[in-house]
Amino acid sequence: MTGRPAPFPADIGPRGPRISARFMEWMMGLSDAWVTGVPGLSHAAQRHALGNGVVPQQAAAAVADLLDWPDP
Repeated sequence: MTGRPAPFPADIGPRGPRISARFMEWMMGLSDAWVTGVPGLSHAAQRHALGNGVVPQQAAAAVADLLDWPDP
């Protein structure tokens, strides 16, 4: 979907393996470094932002569906 290969899904964190924020970006179909390229953003803050984000394709589908609803 993104046209680029999947990054490795895990990083080694201070307490062991953890999900890679770059992998989360890729899974959501976001551009490379959309969140992970923000200077000064910790890994936890990146995961928080990505976890609370909306997948753009899902949002587009929801808006298109709402636009097809009849007027009340």
